[in-house]
Amino acid sequence: MGTQPTPAQATPADSAAPAIRTFRIAIAEQELDDLRARLRNTRWPQAEPVADWTQGAPLAWIQDVCRYWAEQYDWRAREARLNRFDQYLTTIDGLDIHFIHQRSPHPQARPLIITHGWPGSVVEFQKVIGPLVDPVAHGGQAADAFHVICPSLPGFGFSGKPVTTGWGVERIARAWAELMARLGYPSYFAQGGDWGSAVTRAIGASDTAHCAGIHVTLAMGSRPPVSADPSPEEQRALAGAKFYRTHDSGYSKQQSTRPQTLGYGLADSPIGQAAWILEKFQAWTDCDGHPETILSRDELLDNVMLYWLNNTGTSSARLYWESFGKPGARVGVPVGVAVYPKEIVTPVREWMKADFPDIRHFVQMPRGGHFAAFEQPELFVDDLRTYFRLLR
Repeated sequence: MGTQPTPAQATPADSAAPAIRTFRIAIAEQELDDLRARLRNTRWPQAEPVADWTQGAPLAWIQDVCRYWAEQYDWRAREARLNRFDQYLTTIDGLDIHFIHQRSPHPQARPLIITHGWPGSVVEFQKVIGPLVDPVAHGGQAADAFHVICPSLPGFGFSGKPVTTGWGVERIARAWAELMARLGYPSYFAQGGDWGSAVTRAIGASDTAHCAGIHVTLAMGSRPPVSADPSPEEQRALAGAKFYRTHDSGYSKQQSTRPQTLGYGLADSPIGQAAWILEKFQAWTDCDGHPETILSRDELLDNVMLYWLNNTGTSSARLYWESFGKPGARVGVPVGVAVYPKEIVTPVREWMKADFPDIRHFVQMPRGGHFAAFEQPELFVDDLRTYFRLLR
């Protein structure tokens, strides 16, 4: 992977878990040279015969991104930004798990594990970790502080790639529960979006002895039959589901059925990997049609880099093969839900009741999409503070 984990250094929080090793991102220069060479030697397809994104990521924009990536993007500066967080590796069930563990200076802080999805990464949380960990330094109150844990999903980022089947949502949830126990947290909160919502739901169903509450932004598996007269909330969700099914879900069909075939192209071509990911940032963010209106080009490429540098196009896609379309379990802890208006399918409270019986917080956000923490960090932080304040 081009990374250099270092031996564990004993710290108070880690003293009960000697298997935890400190970690810093340190990509070898030859890997960056290889990336730039591949970018400069890209063989391009024909331009799309439409003037929008209906056939996918437009050639002219992807070419512009490629030029910037090869000539101006400064990985070393971006690497340093990521390395400002405390990072670790630990082996759970035979697999290395990478995670950020940022401890709060405030004694009343509660542990919070935040899980990303596809095509995201821990990059999504760079703008929210600081305010969550030290609210006083960001205009908040110490009573809202969290110790923040952000793991990379198996097969994603700097985590290990499973070499056997079985690493689906439920197994990841068990691994996250083990991670929190290993860190010395007998009680904790959990939050997630995309696949992170599914993992968080599974935690809230299976680790009720330790998880004190969950917060999600997506509930794709909760969709009961709808009456002939759906509410406005249901109508919005149904429209989103229909658009996803007819125009936006081809990637999931491929990743859930033939991830290995897809992986050859993603492993060999950085532009193929970038276009596969960036198209979804255009489709799923609240960006008025273009992802760079809400996220900078550097931020978009930071996320792509965690896939390219670690060659995780194939291994990340396998999560769909393992888990896509499988029903989730009934949650046994308090639940908070934030509904961002540009989510793929916006959560509907009535639909969620059977699987999430103890919804304590259900809020309609004024703006934002699928990558809530990345797109709207202030709204995201305020909402988590508000909800988890009910459970402290």
